[in-house]
Amino acid sequence: MANESRSCPCDIGDRLDYGGRGQEVQVEHIKAYVCKPPASTDKAVIVIHDIFGWELPNTRYIADMLATNGYIATCPDFFVGQEGWKPSNDWATFDDWLKTRSAGKIDKEIDVILKYLKEQCGAKKIGVVGFCWGGAAVQHLMLKNPHLQAGVSIYGVIKFFADTSSLLHPTFFIFAEKDDFIPLQQVAVLEEKLKQNCKVDYEVKIYPGQTHGFVHRKREDINPQDKPYIEEGRKDMINWLNKYL
Repeated sequence: MANESRSCPCDIGDRLDYGGRGQEVQVEHIKAYVCKPPASTDKAVIVIHDIFGWELPNTRYIADMLATNGYIATCPDFFVGQEGWKPSNDWATFDDWLKTRSAGKIDKEIDVILKYLKEQCGAKKIGVVGFCWGGAAVQHLMLKNPHLQAGVSIYGVIKFFADTSSLLHPTFFIFAEKDDFIPLQQVAVLEEKLKQNCKVDYEVKIYPGQTHGFVHRKREDINPQDKPYIEEGRKDMINWLNKYL
């Protein structure tokens, strides 16, 4: 739901109380959160949510931040009506839960959203950013989808580079130094593969002392020393999009 009383999203930190400045729309078989900038533009960014789903306020907060920076931003429901993961769920069931929500099987939904952005929003240059599960989805899209211009994979679990590292589009990879889900050894292997095979611009950046989720979900009032890295990660994301869109 739109919430016009909210201030412009330019502060940093955990936003679980955030109401959102955009609106929900139905795009064919998918629901999507859409936030548009004050001035008209032909640039758009698809925001791919993490395991907690498209309604997580923090992810919508990032979409609003992108709109504030001049992009049509949309966060579609890539689980297509299936529930997002809840922190209260039993982690022993996580692998089974994940089997029905593959980050590599979102091509149909991406095509629907691309069509919507081009035909109904006037977008000509479209990028994609994603967090966690969504970061892995960005990696998949940067390897497979010819219709996007750039991507930012934010602590995306590295799983689509076993056979290829031939990115189609400029891709920025954000990783946390102390990520329990993505060992730094995996990041080093990814970097080496990209160095050997990649023909487009890319950057792999590790943020010191940070943990999984720091860019869009970290509560910096618990660890004030993290605030500069949260800000840096968000600025790096926007600068990459500005450069290539």
